[in-house]
Amino acid sequence: MQKEVVYQSTNTYDTLNELTEETKTVWLVFHGIGYLSRYFIRLFQSLDNKENYIIAPQAPSKYYKNNDYKKVGSSWLTKENTQTETKNVLNYIDAVIEAENLPSTINFVVLGYSQGVSIASRWIASRNIQPDGFVMISGGFPKELAKEDFTFLTDKTKITHILGEKDPYFEIDKVNAEKVRVKEILPQIEFRTHPGGHELDISTLEKTF
Repeated sequence: MQKEVVYQSTNTYDTLNELTEETKTVWLVFHGIGYLSRYFIRLFQSLDNKENYIIAPQAPSKYYKNNDYKKVGSSWLTKENTQTETKNVLNYIDAVIEAENLPSTINFVVLGYSQGVSIASRWIASRNIQPDGFVMISGGFPKELAKEDFTFLTDKTKITHILGEKDPYFEIDKVNAEKVRVKEILPQIEFRTHPGGHELDISTLEKTF
C-alpha cells in the first residue's frame, strides 16, 4: 500500500543582478532537465544588468549525470507521481515569488526552456498569472492544458515560442501539428526560430523583447 505524508521542505533558487528602481524587467526563468539553476542563470548575463533582474528557480529532484558521480543535474517532473509532484513544484514557485516581493508595476516575463516550458505553463494556468511576456523555448506544451485554462489572459501578454531549426528533439510534422493546437489555446502566440539546435539562443530572445 502506498501512502502519503506531508512535511516541510527547503529548496534554493538563484538570482542575477539587483532589483532596484532602475530595473525595468523581471525574468522568472525555468531551466531544462539536466541543469542546475546557478548554471542556467548565466545564460542571461548579456542582458543589461541595470534594467534586468533574473530569478531562476531550482528543480527539486537532483541526480548524478555521469558514472563518475561528479556532475549533478536536476529534473522538475517525471511520469512517476506527476500530479502530486506538480503541486509541490507549484507551491515552491509561489514561495519564491512571495520571498522576492516584486513590485506590481514591474515588467514581468515568465520563460521556460525545454522541460521548464511545462512548469512555466502550468504555473501560469493554475495561478491565473498575467505576465507581460511568456516565452517558451525548445519545449512542449502540456497536453492536459486547454483554452479554458487561459481565459484570464488578455492581449497584454506577449507570448512567444522559440525553436532551433536544427533541434534534434522535434520532428517538423509534429511541430506543425503542435503549432495548430497551441495557437487554438493561445491565439496571440508568435512562433520564432533560430539557426541553432536545442538551446537557449539569447540573441533571438533579445530581439523578441
